[in-house]
Amino acid sequence: MAREISSLTKGGAGNTLRMESLKLNSHSPEQTQLLGSYLGEIAQKADVFLLVGELGTGKTCLVQGIARGLGVKEYAFSPSFVILREYHGRLPLYHIDFYRLEHIEEIADLGLEEYFYGDGVCVVEWAKKGLQVVPGDNLFITMHYVPASETGRSICLQPQGERYYGLIEQLKKRGNYCAECEMLNNKKV
Repeated sequence: MAREISSLTKGGAGNTLRMESLKLNSHSPEQTQLLGSYLGEIAQKADVFLLVGELGTGKTCLVQGIARGLGVKEYAFSPSFVILREYHGRLPLYHIDFYRLEHIEEIADLGLEEYFYGDGVCVVEWAKKGLQVVPGDNLFITMHYVPASETGRSICLQPQGERYYGLIEQLKKRGNYCAECEMLNNKKV
């Protein structure tokens, strides 16, 4: 898994805007799941991960890894037809999917606040549809197809809030996760 770290710091008149993102390239579903498992291992109560990407870019694959990292024993399915699935590991995982919802009012009426601010970790697929109602502090994860690659994905993790800047730092300090991802390329997984 290749990695690139981008950062931008702006200041002026006492205001500082810090934007830092971690950009990764995954070469297989297994690498995407591995990244997810690292996120699950460092996830904390009330974390919110927002996933954005076209159909088939690996959003559910990433969630499966997050579930594994949280110690969930069940297989994490896409919740597209039920909107929310709950899994139990060291923390509850609330896997939410806005795919079938057309209007922001439908999302607001779901009353998801108890999940967003509760004792578990929320992962929202198709999150762009509900940006007005999700917490402002979150880890915004964008997934794209890599041109000319059947399984390659470009993944950008954008922290929004201090907790998530810290989470990105933890991922970067992990140091060996990129080497582990590269090893997956050589294994039959």
